[in-house]
This record gives sequence, structure tokens and C-alpha cells, in this order.
Amino acid sequence: MRPSSAPVPSPSAGPEPDVTERSRLQRIARSPLGWVGCGLVGLSLIAALTATGPGPVPALGALAAVALYAWVMRRLALRATPEIARAGAWREALLGGGLGLAFILVVLGLITLFGGYSFTWAGHDFAGVLWAAVMMQLNAAVIEELTFRGLALQALEQRRGSAAAITVTAVFFGLAHLGGTGAGLWSAVAVAVQAGVLLGAAFLWRRSIWFVVGVHFTWNLVQQLAGVPLSGHTPDGLYTVDTHGSSLLTGGIFGLEASVVPVLLSVLIIVPMLMRARRQGTMWPRRTRRAER
Repeated sequence: MRPSSAPVPSPSAGPEPDVTERSRLQRIARSPLGWVGCGLVGLSLIAALTATGPGPVPALGALAAVALYAWVMRRLALRATPEIARAGAWREALLGGGLGLAFILVVLGLITLFGGYSFTWAGHDFAGVLWAAVMMQLNAAVIEELTFRGLALQALEQRRGSAAAITVTAVFFGLAHLGGTGAGLWSAVAVAVQAGVLLGAAFLWRRSIWFVVGVHFTWNLVQQLAGVPLSGHTPDGLYTVDTHGSSLLTGGIFGLEASVVPVLLSVLIIVPMLMRARRQGTMWPRRTRRAER
């Protein structure tokens, strides 16, 4: 029997080029920068396609965002996703919604009490305005929380700890709201504190995306229905608002998120939440070099 003339591969020969390339791409995708980048691109695309869609399209976009987030975390980040667990999701969302509702009502009440706001019924179709507002703010709350608290905060705290993760994500959250009418340095700082730090602290305390979505959703929804500009944008609400006096009180044309009132009140909420998170061990310290090895 004649021996085969086919060349025998050398034992020291390296892997096929396409295998090496796939391995390299997998390593990149599974690094924190890789899976955060993939998630950000996907969530941004979903937001662009669904945020202002007709009917239930924004809600369907929110569902698609949760599915994409789960896929990125499980397949690329190689981690479980207890933060979006179905068990207890409604309870967490309702608790967060209650906190957000109480916060925004106290803020609106104080600004009105000090003469900053007066409200007039807008005369719009109640059901139509309410439906559109719920759909729009549900989409925004889910996608923004998956982006900032789900992807960015958790990736950063793996390397730098929870305190640094809250700080960095809060800064970027403030910067992300610079596109609205009347935005400036103060509005960015105000949003970073009252929303970025507060929502980050809420996530560390509860470790639930549903909780922070509830806070975010009711905060935005009530502002829109009250006719108060939301980060410089004024979508249709049930009321129109007239502002009086200093913009430091009212927030001016940017809306109440540039008012000093929610900034001061948010500190009263942030501190106890961070204290609870520290006591229950859900704040992570910065990893040392030895631990990283």
C-alpha cells in the first residue's frame, strides 16, 4: 500500500488564520470595553428606530432593548443578569415608581409654593396625551437605564469600584443632556447630581434595573404631563406652565432639572441610599493590582 503523498502538518504549526482571528475578535468582544461598546451601539439603534414611533412601538422598543441587553451580558460579558430578573420585577418597578413620583411631586410643589410655576389646563385629549407620554417615557427610561446603570456602571465598577463608577456615569449622564434648549454647564451639573448620582445610588442599593427604571419613568412622566420642559424639550402635556422669578428656582427654559430645588432634595435621598448600599455590601471597592492578577 503506497503511503499518501499529502503533506503532514507540522506539530508546531499554529492555528488556522481564521480561527486565530475569531479568537481575537471574541477576546475583544468579551472585554468590558467590547461588550459595553456592542451594547451601546445596539441600544442606540433601538432608541433611534422606536423612541418616537406610533402606537405601542416605543414599548416594543423597550422590550427589544431588554432582550439585547440580556444577550450582550450573557453571551459577551459572560455573566448572569440578576438586575433584570423577572422575579420581583413589578415590586421593584413600583417601589422605584413611588420614589420617583414622591420626588417629582415634592419638587413641583415647592417650586409652585415659592411662586415659580403656575399651571393652566392645556385642553388636549387626555387619553391621547397620556398614552403618548407613557410610551415615550417608558422607552426613554428603559433604554437610558440599561445604557448607564446596566452597561456603563457595571463595567466601570469591575475595574474601578462603585464610587468611581457612579461618578463617571453621572458626569456622562449630565453631558448627554446638553443638547436641550437652555442647556449649559449648570444644567449638566444639576442633571449629573439629581439624576446621574441619584439613579446610580438607587441601583447600588437595590441592584435592580427595574427599580431605577421606575424612578426615572415617573420623574419624566409627571414632568411631561405637567407641561414642564424636560431637559430643554417641551412635548405635549396636559397642562401648560408659566414660570416666574429666578431661573435658579424654576430652571428657566431648560425645565426644573436646572432648578436648585431638586439638586438639594436629591442629596437627602442619595446619602441614605449609599449608606444602605454600603451596609448591605452592594458597593464594591476598587480592585487592587494584586486582586486583578
